[in-house]
Amino acid sequence: MTISDRVRIKDVRVLSDNWTPLKQTTFEYRRSDGEWQTQKRETYERDNAAAVLPYNRAARTVILVKQFRLPAYIRGYDDLLIEVAAGVLDAASPEERIRAEAEEETGYRLHHVHKVFEAFMTPGAVTEKLHFFVAEYEPEMRVSDGGGLAHEGEDIEVLELGIDEAMAMISDGRIIDAKTIMLLQYAALHIFR
Repeated sequence: MTISDRVRIKDVRVLSDNWTPLKQTTFEYRRSDGEWQTQKRETYERDNAAAVLPYNRAARTVILVKQFRLPAYIRGYDDLLIEVAAGVLDAASPEERIRAEAEEETGYRLHHVHKVFEAFMTPGAVTEKLHFFVAEYEPEMRVSDGGGLAHEGEDIEVLELGIDEAMAMISDGRIIDAKTIMLLQYAALHIFR
């Protein structure tokens, strides 16, 4: 029996459709004991996205960005969030989109991006699946100051950090973004061993 055999969608209502749709779905789910149970869930219908960690193996550095995130602020985080460059796919391939996002946000034109894994970040409420990449960079690959696109509300600071400092920032709570922690840990295990 597949999951499709265990789910019957009964009703889908759009609750909001401003930035991206928020939907309420009523469905029946066949439990492990064979009983059907009616449930309601709200889902934030986000497009898939991609994230990249640029690294320089010889210098033992990584490129991160720092920016304001309203949801983190609402939850009491009174600082800018330190993150890897990331963005919604917008109908592009993950590889195409992450190269463009990296250049917009960090100012680096990355040549070869390497996909390392995919993950659902908040599968209980958000449909978005994130494609995770790493890419080697050299100083001469910097083609602009980065900073993001002002018309999209981006006001991004670019950071070049040593991998050891970045890992320490996870431990002391200065880096609390999940996608960034995941890619930094990947780099520590597979790139900067």
